[in-house]
Amino acid sequence: MRSYPIWNEVTACIYGSSKSYGVKERGEVAVKVGTSKAYSFDFVNHCTTVKDIGDDLKEYRFHVDDVLLKRAQFNTKTKEFKIVA
Repeated sequence: MRSYPIWNEVTACIYGSSKSYGVKERGEVAVKVGTSKAYSFDFVNHCTTVKDIGDDLKEYRFHVDDVLLKRAQFNTKTKEFKIVA
């Protein structure tokens, strides 16, 4: 099994169970709404990123429509995880 710093679990009514996938540095999702592929319109974009910000320290950021909503830090040495903002 591969190790990914970002892991996404997707739950939708079309799946019998949740689906998941990992991301190495940046995961972006464009959500469209409408009635079909021909009539779908941009609704919202969200993005999760991870960056090394120091020795043994990673920072995760979550954006919606390019607005930073949440940050968290993970110390890979002590395994401490904390929400920053």
